[in-house]
Amino acid sequence: MSRRIYWLIPDAASARQTVSDLLMARVPVGHIHCAGREGMNLSGLHPANVLQTTDVIYAAEAGLLIGGTIGIAAGVLVAMYYPLGIESLQWGMVAVLGGLGALIGAWSSSMIGISVPSHRLKRFQAAIEEGQILLMVDVPRPQVKAIEDLLRSSHPEARFEGEDANTPVFP
Repeated sequence: MSRRIYWLIPDAASARQTVSDLLMARVPVGHIHCAGREGMNLSGLHPANVLQTTDVIYAAEAGLLIGGTIGIAAGVLVAMYYPLGIESLQWGMVAVLGGLGALIGAWSSSMIGISVPSHRLKRFQAAIEEGQILLMVDVPRPQVKAIEDLLRSSHPEARFEGEDANTPVFP
């Protein structure tokens, strides 16, 4: 299980040096994400992607649950009030409509979630708009203290902003 630690860094040059230090500490580049304001030059940094900066995953999960529930309810109503003649086929509609509802719910919710900024990053929005760079580092739990100590000692200009225990597994 990994944890995501957040740091605010005042400028791009300092962020590049911080990322370099993290790479030297054997943090994989895919676990380092930088977010800056729109139009900011983040060359030489690993920019955060849509999965880190929007609520697409949260929205897709909610849509999957809600759509699946509605699909199952519709399937039960179809099975009870519109008999198809074959009982196994009739109750099989519950599974079909449940799966179809889950797919449509996840797809439609993710289309909305991709346009919504991440609820995890709202607290950093003002600092990012001022020109600071948000550094997100995903590290295994045993390494968190070592990485935090490394950044505190080598980058006094950076500000530690906490950690998140609920890091998604794949982004």
